[in-house]
Amino acid sequence: MAKRSFKLYTRILNYVWPFWPAIILAALGNIICAGVDSYSTYLFKPLLDKGFIAHDLHFLTLLPLLIIGLFCARGIGNIASTYFMGYVSKKIVMTFRKQMFAHIMRLPARFFDHSASARLLSKLTYNVDQIIQATGVTFTILIQQTFFLAGLIVVMLLTNWRLTLIIFLVLPFLVSFVRYVSNRFRKLSRRIQTAMGDVMHIAEESIVGYREVKIFSGEHQQIQRFYESVHYNFVQEMKVTLMDALSSPIIQIFCSIILALVIYFAVGRPEQHTMSPGSFVAMLTAMLAAFKPVRDLSQVNSSIQRGLAAAEGIFELLDEPAEQDTGNKILSKVLGNIQLQNISFRYKDDTTFILENINLVIPHGKTIALVGRSGAGKSSLVSLLTRFYTPTIGKILLENTDIHDIKLSNLRSHFAMVSQHVTLFDDTILHNVAYGNQHNASEDEVIKALKIAHAWEFVQRLPQGLKTLVGENGFNLSGGQRQRIAIARAILKHSPILILDEATSALDNESERAIQSALEEVRRNHTVIVIAHRLSTIENADLIVVMDQGKIIEQGSHQELLKQKGLYAQLHESASFS
Repeated sequence: MAKRSFKLYTRILNYVWPFWPAIILAALGNIICAGVDSYSTYLFKPLLDKGFIAHDLHFLTLLPLLIIGLFCARGIGNIASTYFMGYVSKKIVMTFRKQMFAHIMRLPARFFDHSASARLLSKLTYNVDQIIQATGVTFTILIQQTFFLAGLIVVMLLTNWRLTLIIFLVLPFLVSFVRYVSNRFRKLSRRIQTAMGDVMHIAEESIVGYREVKIFSGEHQQIQRFYESVHYNFVQEMKVTLMDALSSPIIQIFCSIILALVIYFAVGRPEQHTMSPGSFVAMLTAMLAAFKPVRDLSQVNSSIQRGLAAAEGIFELLDEPAEQDTGNKILSKVLGNIQLQNISFRYKDDTTFILENINLVIPHGKTIALVGRSGAGKSSLVSLLTRFYTPTIGKILLENTDIHDIKLSNLRSHFAMVSQHVTLFDDTILHNVAYGNQHNASEDEVIKALKIAHAWEFVQRLPQGLKTLVGENGFNLSGGQRQRIAIARAILKHSPILILDEATSALDNESERAIQSALEEVRRNHTVIVIAHRLSTIENADLIVVMDQGKIIEQGSHQELLKQKGLYAQLHESASFS
């Protein structure tokens, strides 16, 4: 546990270290505040001994100026501490969020298959917010109160070093208790962060799927799930609150034992009493003042452990392996010739092959339709072409080059894709079409793509035209309109290979006929791979590939496959290609 904690501290310090000048200034501010506070307790000694007993007029004259000077210095220290520590904590949070989001964007497809988006967002928001506590206010309290406590101990040593040694008799018990509390806080904080991820996950599912929730009368079920998750989080939070509430009084009990022993030995035995009234008051004041830093340090332990537990979750995400890009070849001229040689594929943790012994040649400029029942492996096959996944066996060639030898960004630049579940961003139609590498496209180019996709007709009727905001995931548009925007985006990319994964499923018959006419034009200069169940899309394909249980069982033209009277003919007869 200690080794793991040390490693965690070291990693956090790597993020803190670049801001060391600001940290030093903040620390100096804290030290000034702590020095003034601890010296103020020592002033009781000369105030009583020189002022009230000896009536030292010179000292009494300088005392008001000294007090004003001390508090001016404390004010400057407090400003420096607050500003520079705030700067550091917010810079660290910004650095974490930027690094985490950039890393998420580089993670492979298999990571997203097994990770709920809400839990990732929880780490990106809640976990990072906990880091603020550990690096901002917490650091300020830690430095300031530690130096204040150290200053008070110096005051006590200067006043009576023998009595001060009593502190070290109780110190081992105090350290053991703090260590136990720290471990408990860390464990509870991990549970809270997991619970927060669950809360966000259930909320996101319920909000995104509100139609299904309502139509199937699932409101009570979702509310119950949410209540259970929130209640579990509440229980863990209350355990932290209880530990926080208990730790401070218990630590203060240890301090009271020390104080009682000091008073007993200082006052209770007159024969050994050699302290002046000023020394005794300074000693007593310093010990009473020590209660505050001890209490604050015990309470800040909760925030530190929360921050460390949050850092564990953040580093767990950052340690996820990024998508591998072993290719170094750049293909400048791609026509769209693809070959799949002896391809078999299964997911990393599965024992069953999803695709088996796939051999397929896709010539450039041809339209290939992938047909089969649901779960036949059509979408998995397409995912291999763009290297979202890697074949377990075999290889895929693009222009006679193994795609794993091609730089990933270059490989994907030759593909455009429109899927059944269209993703649009909460931005304008213009920016959704001119997205990614095409963000510099002119409005004329965007309009041309929209016309080919038969989307310009409805876009120009919108009040703000191209500048119309589509809403979250395009909710301001109909399903057919969203898919036509996505098709326009794919057309604007001018990639030689176009993948249509149920791309016309949300279109009505009239819109689909318009899209088919557009695709006829696109087909002349593109290799088109279509996954579809509508006859109009399939019949015009140059080659129809029939898949079943991860294997290619038939291939040929529409008429050829009908004559074979195999699975394609059965699906055609039942009009079921999904």
